[in-house]
Amino acid sequence: MKEEIKAVIQAEAQAILNIPVDDSIEKALDIIYERVHQKHGKLIVSGMGKAGQIAINIATTFSSTGTPAVFLHPADAQHGDLGVMQPNDVLLLISNSGKTREIVELVQLTAKLYDNIPLIVLTGNPASELAEDADVVLNTGGPDEVCILGLSPTTSTTVMTVIGDVLVVMMMKRIKFSVEEYAKRHHGGYLGEKSRKAAASK
Repeated sequence: MKEEIKAVIQAEAQAILNIPVDDSIEKALDIIYERVHQKHGKLIVSGMGKAGQIAINIATTFSSTGTPAVFLHPADAQHGDLGVMQPNDVLLLISNSGKTREIVELVQLTAKLYDNIPLIVLTGNPASELAEDADVVLNTGGPDEVCILGLSPTTSTTVMTVIGDVLVVMMMKRIKFSVEEYAKRHHGGYLGEKSRKAAASK
């Protein structure tokens, strides 16, 4: 059992190390910085199913670190929630297959509302329909799932999370996000107390 556990961990770790590192991440950061921090729009993150859970995490982490972001459920978008979108926003769409029906439809609906919303697509399929429509494609490397059936999102969601963390950390560096600003946004709990103490000690 221990060896099997180690093998799962090793597979996930190797998938992280195999994430393609090219200029796409920098291009995505440039777009987010321009739209959110220069034009005062926001980052809208969307995904369906397990990818949607990753999208929620990315959006909330961006918001708590100085880059306003919201999660938009692609199904709810078809029932009025698309109205959250504004002209200077940017879409970060997450789909491992690159062909999730609800996300493809979200792109189509967005184009009808505003024709200039940049699309950043996080996917394991850079040759997909979504990738073709994207301004920037963030490629996960398409790792095999560690799920014994090879079906349930496991390794794919791990690398998506890591790429989201990379985007957040690099944006924090770009905007010179401080512990004082963190404390303003995260008042409650252990992290709120820790950030206030750190800010006060400066």
